[in-house]
Amino acid sequence: MVFFLLPLVRSSGQQIAKRLILKDGSYQSATKWEVHGDRVRYYSAERDEWEDVPNSMVDWPATEKYEKERAAGAASPEAIALNKELEADRAAQDTNAPQVAPGLRLEDSNAGYLLDTFQGQQQLVQLKQDSGTVEHNIRKTIFHGNVARTPSEILLAGAHAGVQAHVPLPSLYVNAGVTPDATQSSSTPQATLPWDRFRIVSLDLRPDKRVVPSIKSSSNANADQQQNLVKTTAEQLTGGWVKITPVEPLSQGEYALVELLGDEGINLYVWDFAINADAPANQNAEQASQPGAAASTEPPKLKGR
Repeated sequence: MVFFLLPLVRSSGQQIAKRLILKDGSYQSATKWEVHGDRVRYYSAERDEWEDVPNSMVDWPATEKYEKERAAGAASPEAIALNKELEADRAAQDTNAPQVAPGLRLEDSNAGYLLDTFQGQQQLVQLKQDSGTVEHNIRKTIFHGNVARTPSEILLAGAHAGVQAHVPLPSLYVNAGVTPDATQSSSTPQATLPWDRFRIVSLDLRPDKRVVPSIKSSSNANADQQQNLVKTTAEQLTGGWVKITPVEPLSQGEYALVELLGDEGINLYVWDFAINADAPANQNAEQASQPGAAASTEPPKLKGR
């Protein structure tokens, strides 16, 4: 395990925030950070708490360059140029990052999210994409993970999902990798699949397991004709994002958002969640801005997991 701790830079007794620059052009304001294997743990200068991101997401050369330029003084032309470049990258990213509630944007295109309301406050919660298991033969898909080529039951470990929605009509968000102007001639694998290929399914319960029942692999499957599939509406957003919402309130219980890959089968990596009005608060939930709150100079960043 590799481990190092960068020393704090102090000015007049105060900790000066650094920038942990990510490969997507965004950054985290931090006073210090540590590398633990494949994770980078940093102390957020904005939220005054420890958070973490995958090491593979950090642009270390850009981070080190920025620190050197900043140490050389604010008048450094290189530092000014880098600031402008980062701000331009952030502006471009925000253009494709839909805002789902005041101050809450969908920034990580590799993640799924659930928009919840807890104690009257809207919150955005990142969904964990769990890998289910089946007894049938599986093979690697061209993206995302494993697929089941024939209708099969998918088993998820544990009696309950880690994310609990407190309202019966949550909105779910996932990036389909297809924008409204994408064409079938696109070379990306996602562009050859329909953008509305995601479905919500209610799970069957077994001791210490949850079961995604067998469903047809066709993305055009009719929810009326398949048990456990929930009727939903799908809305295509900017940046390849898709919003999935149940048509009717969901009963308390365990659910999953699944990806139907047509002839390729069913993605065994599913986003699981539960409906439970009495559940405690979700960890790492981002809260929407309160009415009348002072506007931030930067869009809030979703916490790393």
